[in-house]
Amino acid sequence: MIDLSTTFMGMQLKNPIVASSSPISKTFDGLKRLEDNGAAAVVMYSLFEEQINFESRELHHYLSFGSESFAEALTYFPDLTRYNRGPESYLEHVRRAKQALSIPVIGSLNGISTGGWIRYAQLIEQAGADAIEINAYYIPTDLQMSGAEVEQAYVDLARDVKQSVGIPVAVKLNHFLSSIPHVVHRLDEVGVDGVSLFNRFYQPDIDLEELEILPNLALSSPNELRLRMRWAAILHGRIRADIAITGGVHSAHDVLKSMMVGAKVAMMASALLKNGAAHLQEVLRDLRIWMEAHEYESIRQMQGSMSQKHVANPAAFERANYMKVLNSFETKVI
Repeated sequence: MIDLSTTFMGMQLKNPIVASSSPISKTFDGLKRLEDNGAAAVVMYSLFEEQINFESRELHHYLSFGSESFAEALTYFPDLTRYNRGPESYLEHVRRAKQALSIPVIGSLNGISTGGWIRYAQLIEQAGADAIEINAYYIPTDLQMSGAEVEQAYVDLARDVKQSVGIPVAVKLNHFLSSIPHVVHRLDEVGVDGVSLFNRFYQPDIDLEELEILPNLALSSPNELRLRMRWAAILHGRIRADIAITGGVHSAHDVLKSMMVGAKVAMMASALLKNGAAHLQEVLRDLRIWMEAHEYESIRQMQGSMSQKHVANPAAFERANYMKVLNSFETKVI
């Protein structure tokens, strides 16, 4: 009997596939479909820092300031009175989800400053969430802000949230940091239980006819997995925190590769949005077929087997791979 079970941040999971934060978790029907089709855990859609701060007059002032001079100034922000759910509705949704589901429910906080996060992290814990994911989506635009200061903001936020709750805390990072191993090491030092590699930045586009900046949502592709695999392979065995790979996980092969480089779980969102929750059944079936064909008895058996720590050529994850790829390319004479 093939054992698909794994652990993540101290939670026992029936398989390594976690439904990442997405609109599917906004409804109970969506949550139930994820569970019924085999998701081992679910990360709730995010409660945004702006939603928490919206209650304060200070944010209202800064959002409104100058709007008389630039009519479009406020159009880049959603109407926060209707955007997703307010903080209280979010907490109630987490509470009801936890009561309705038998799989772990992970709350999600999206932002960068401490703000009201300490309070709401505690409230999410009280609502019954099994863990919290800090989705640190931040674009530094201050010319005076150094890379070290940006990284310190991540560490400070993780430390403050971790110290305020008793449930596990994961940090979802982006890959634009100057030294990913150093940042993860510092997060490890302040006690985070997991790191998710990586957040996806959604880039704006330009409408050439209307001359407007447009928000643009593009689902992930399996090609994005390679970046995550490299850093998971480098970090495996060097940190205490568990590793989650998120972004580019679409198939059973993607899950298998994620496990082999050292991840404890593979998080999936785009594939589920594209194919529906039933896609989970196909991935789980293909996992079992591959493992049986290659004589693997459990997921734990393969975790980290292809990490930098265990492969015959560790340099494959470093500069040597860059040189080998460039030197192996052959041009064709036309």
